[in-house]
Order: sequence, then C-alpha cells, then structure tokens
Amino acid sequence: MADLKLADGASAPTDEPLELQLERFRTELTGYCYRMLGSAFEAEDAVQETMIRAWRGHQGFEGRAALRSWLYRIATNVCLDVLNGRKNRARPMDLASPSTVATASLAKLPEITWIGPVPDGRVVTESGDPAELTMQRESVRLAFVSALQRLAPKQRAVLILREVLGWRATEVAELLGTTVASANSALQRARSTLAARKAAATDPLRPMDQEQAALLSRYVAAFERYDMDGLAGLLHEDATLSMPPYELWLRGHADIREWMLGPGSGCRGSQLITTAANGTPAFGQYRPSPDGGYEPWALQVIEVSAGRIVGLNSFLDTAALFPLFGLPSRLDAQSPNT
Repeated sequence: MADLKLADGASAPTDEPLELQLERFRTELTGYCYRMLGSAFEAEDAVQETMIRAWRGHQGFEGRAALRSWLYRIATNVCLDVLNGRKNRARPMDLASPSTVATASLAKLPEITWIGPVPDGRVVTESGDPAELTMQRESVRLAFVSALQRLAPKQRAVLILREVLGWRATEVAELLGTTVASANSALQRARSTLAARKAAATDPLRPMDQEQAALLSRYVAAFERYDMDGLAGLLHEDATLSMPPYELWLRGHADIREWMLGPGSGCRGSQLITTAANGTPAFGQYRPSPDGGYEPWALQVIEVSAGRIVGLNSFLDTAALFPLFGLPSRLDAQSPNT
C-alpha cells in the first residue's frame, strides 16, 4: 500500500499498520463528533464507525488527499446521518424558564433530550502548547456545545471546522462537496445565530491557576461538610443548578441553597472525587449508602467565571457516566477524596 499523507503533508511510514495511522486521530475526531452530536457515547460510536469506513475504503483513498481531511469527511457524513431528522440535544435551561423550589417538578426526559458530559481525556489532546489546550477546553464547554446545537447540522459542521479547527474555506467546501461561496454563507448564518444567543462565558479548567484551585478546594470542603451558607458564598448571585435527566433547573444562590437544604438534603455527607469534564472542573459525587460506604449519585460539572461558581450541573446517569470517566463503582468508608 502507498504511503498515506498526514495533515502536514508528510507521509506515514509504509510499514506502520493502518490501525495505528487511524488511531492517531481518535481524540480530535471524538472532540469533533462530540461538538456535532452533544453526546460522548454517540461521539465515540461515530468515531468507531468512521474508523470502520476508513478501514474498508482505504484502498480507494490512496494518494488522493491528506489522511486527516479524509477522516473528517467520513466523520462529518456519519454525524450528519445521525442528526438527520432528529431534534437537537439541549440543556434544561434551553427548554424552559427556571423553577423555584416550590414549583420544581422531578419529571424525567429521555437521555436523547440532553447534552451529556464528556471526559477531557477523550476530547482534549495531552500534547500541545498551553494556548492550544485552552482553546480545546473552551470549545467543549457545555455552554458552547449547547450553542452549537442551535445550528442546522451543516452550519454546525462549517462553524466547527472553520472557527474551532481553523480550516480554510476551500478545505471546508471540498469536504462538504459544495462551493466556497456556499460554505462562507453557511458560516455567516451560523455566526449570526450564535451572536443572537451568545454562549455564557465560563472559564476552562486551569490546572496551574492557584485562584481557581483555591475556589474548587473551598467548594469541595463546603459541600462535604454540607455547609450550604459557605457554599452559597462561592456562587454567583445568578448561578444555576441543573440535574439531567430531570427537566427542572434553578437560578440564584438563594434558591440553590434552599433546594440543597430541602429536596436535595439527601446529598448531606457526600464525598467528592476530582475529575475533569467538558474542559472544566468536575467531581464524582458519592452519597452515603444504607449498606455502608458511599454509592454513586452524580457527575458534577462545575462552571466558573470571574472567581465565582456560575453553574452546578449534576448528571445523574451514574451507571453510564462513572465507567466512562473511570470513577469507582462505590467508595468504602475509609476512601479519601482525591
């Protein structure tokens, strides 16, 4: 088989197995498919289908284009097939006005309704300069992915390829089998839609930022002590709380405090384990179990801005999410948080 060209135009060694050549792009393709689909599980399925199609079609590919471009073309078509005729995923705050504690309903909606969290390790490459890593984290934030879901699928693809991945208009037009003018028009429409409903500004995870680390340490301490006055003091006055698959969401530190001391009081005594999701801080939450120890309750994705917590997003499908994030299935009574 002839050498396959890589993204920079160089050729992969002829003796490197095709599987390894394809695997090199898994993380960035997963990030692309996640932005398109809003689900970590659908994104991984889409990437796997992309790899299968690439494997089956590689003989016809040889010498025609860069391997990276070819894989993105396949991944785009897979995502467009998934999105065909389907409603867009959303966050609770995209679907209704905020509830109060008194009016909150614990009605559940199906998994396909919701934008789900994704582990950083699945969509953010480990190598790269700090600016590149920051951009990758910012482009998988829940607020940004939610904004992307408001776009028509092809507009979504164009905007991600152009403004997140930095492709040229000619490259995007070739990938989509359209004209440069058409690709530029789709980009302008996508920009207008996003500008009309601008994504909330939140900070990406900054592992070396001492102020952010101190804020998160205070959050963990307050939550594990169940000091709701202390926790409320860390929240922005318009902070939100959501708990997919429940459709309810709350706005304001006073309502969040009231919820946590009322319907949410079963979280008292919880332990948190640090992880990272959607380019932002996250925690696996374990509540005390009647059988002793602690059992999974939620994956908390924390949104931070200007030194305050602006979003508490608790995803309750722990049976699916904790294995995805590599979190323990339960904690014994002696397990320390990390």
